[in-house]
Amino acid sequence: MADNNDALVEAAVESMAAATTLAELDEVRVQYLGKKGKLRALQAELKSLSPEEKREFGKMLNSVKERIQTALNDRKEALEASEKSGPELEAIDVTLPGVRTLPGHRHPLIATMEEVKSILLGLGFRYDDYPEVESEFFNFDALNTPDWHPARDMHDSFYTTKGNVLRTHTSAFQTRAMKQFGPPPLRAMTSGRCYRRDEIDASHFPIFHQLDVIAIDENISFADLKWVLYQVASSLFGDDVQLRFRPSYFPFTTPSAEVDVMFNGKWLEILGAGMIRPEVLEAGGVDPEKWQGFAFGLGLDRMAMIRHGITDIRYMYENEEAFLRQF
Repeated sequence: MADNNDALVEAAVESMAAATTLAELDEVRVQYLGKKGKLRALQAELKSLSPEEKREFGKMLNSVKERIQTALNDRKEALEASEKSGPELEAIDVTLPGVRTLPGHRHPLIATMEEVKSILLGLGFRYDDYPEVESEFFNFDALNTPDWHPARDMHDSFYTTKGNVLRTHTSAFQTRAMKQFGPPPLRAMTSGRCYRRDEIDASHFPIFHQLDVIAIDENISFADLKWVLYQVASSLFGDDVQLRFRPSYFPFTTPSAEVDVMFNGKWLEILGAGMIRPEVLEAGGVDPEKWQGFAFGLGLDRMAMIRHGITDIRYMYENEEAFLRQF
């Protein structure tokens, strides 16, 4: 009986070895383990055996089935590996050069943002992030721009829900910071995305980035503001940097100025600045009789474009690999 069992297993293994595809191997499986296979035929003999013989015969059948199933599994793995690797290996030309993984780079906008932040951190300003979805109070009203104010017409904004808006400038953080950190002195900044309904062209985009700074203390003057701006500009453009201050208007500062930098023989506007209005200090819970402050906001997109010679703001947002690889 044992010899017959071994012969059956050997015959099955030989049939498996002769199978060159998974389909042929499945035919061998059906031949030996299927409903009408050879093992099922042997099981029919159990009916004519005594209980003791049935136990012995059953053990033998289970052993034969396990040996055949193990051999089937091994052969199936071998055929699957062969079918999987064969065509792929044939398709690969190992003489071709490999694909080189290029190192990553910081986006020019992020690099500019981090550089300006680093300069201001060195001057003693703290950095915090603030909401991009802002209330109308902090975005407009607290900055001396109520509903009836004509300057509010300049902000064609994205409203989310009643009373909330995608911030139109990072200046919205000013009174938040005053309330958050309590009594001055205070030196704070933030940066991030801002949103306005601008038509897309080479210099305008509905999303843009700003960095905003405030400093509040006793006896702060416009001279302190100019000193900080020269420190930032000289770090970015060199010690011989030239700045030009032009009178301007912002609802939340007075006096106000727009600041230009001489770059490649041209005056280029880089930021707006001024002394914080008493109304804004009061909205932030700061006594304007005791404390004064200055603020300035810098357009990071424009700064990055100036420093890297980028002529179209749309390049900054298209995620084009050929463009980004230059930085």
